[in-house]
Amino acid sequence: MSNSDPDPMPFAVFCGLDVGKSEHHACALDTTGKRLYDRSLPNDEAALRAVFERLAERGRVLVVVDQPASIGALAVAVARELGIEVAYLPGLAMRRIADLHPGQSKTDARDAHVIADAARTMPHTLRRIRGDDETLAELAVLAGYDDDLAGQSTRLTNRLRDALLHVHPALERLLGPRLDRAGVLDLLAVAPTPATLGELGADGMAEVMAPRSPRLARTLPAQIRTALAAQSLVVAGTAAFARVITGVAGQLRDAHDERADLAAELEARLEAHPLGPVLTTMPGVGVRTAIKLLTIVGDGSAFPTAAHLAAYAGLAPVTRRSGSSIKGETRSQRGNHALQSALFLSAFAALGDPESRAYYDRKRAAGKRHNAALICLARRRTDVIYAMLRDRQPYRAPARAPEPIAA
Repeated sequence: MSNSDPDPMPFAVFCGLDVGKSEHHACALDTTGKRLYDRSLPNDEAALRAVFERLAERGRVLVVVDQPASIGALAVAVARELGIEVAYLPGLAMRRIADLHPGQSKTDARDAHVIADAARTMPHTLRRIRGDDETLAELAVLAGYDDDLAGQSTRLTNRLRDALLHVHPALERLLGPRLDRAGVLDLLAVAPTPATLGELGADGMAEVMAPRSPRLARTLPAQIRTALAAQSLVVAGTAAFARVITGVAGQLRDAHDERADLAAELEARLEAHPLGPVLTTMPGVGVRTAIKLLTIVGDGSAFPTAAHLAAYAGLAPVTRRSGSSIKGETRSQRGNHALQSALFLSAFAALGDPESRAYYDRKRAAGKRHNAALICLARRRTDVIYAMLRDRQPYRAPARAPEPIAA
């Protein structure tokens, strides 16, 4: 952290905050490790301001939190308003550093001391909270909401398919894969049973679907009528399932609409971040993947090399050697699983890119299975992503060697 610090004056006080909902625990150390402050601190502006101002009387202060958003947001805001620098100690780094301290207890006071001591003795483990982190914080909040909506959509889709399967299996086979289409949900919201669908008729179904799924409205009603003809028996409980299908279809429709509106806002905020347009130039990196990378990795400055970033993502192979019986490399089970998943899915999405596909095909030809080849590709792409973040430069495809001229 100090390498990129524009102010050459060293810190005199290192204040670690183990943040909580109603109160934090603050531990402040001087450069020798002497405790200057070690007690609970209400999550209140006046209390935070009083402690930070008292510590600032001793010299330049660095406040380090273990959660910069949500429960730690007020502490960060107060410190910034006072001109005090703020940094963030990631949870994974904190757990590993805690193992270096004596004792096995897990208390707020111990955690605050670990954070403060890490800031004093291992500044390279910290991540700076910069001005553009306000954009990142907003992206993180909205992306988390988007993740919640995605999970809700999956749950509601499964519930709706289960209800349709109970009432009419042939109808579920037809409509189940199309529950992401707004017109289908509009139809199920007003006609949830085979009987009500039959009463609407092909023209009525088309009329309901046309406003939001015009192309599907021209072909699906006839297919629905064919599916309805495959079953004449009314299954017990159909009337009760009609209530379920109507309600779930409406909720799923609202969740899809909210995600669509949110996608536009996420894209706009990503464009406002200086690294957003840089990341999205890479094949396989869309808006949501870029947001995931930014909210987890930031500008990449916390990682000395691309190998460190790959290790943090759990993409670096782990060598295992023991005597003469155990030799080889296995996939790491550690690392940030959210980052690993984002990089893995991004590599899969990049298979349409000729360069990525060629590398994947080479790994497959070497005998690696599909997932193993994708992990290799994700690891290779991590080097490129790291360079893009470091240099703040968009993706550039590697130059191809010129084809030999035929004699």
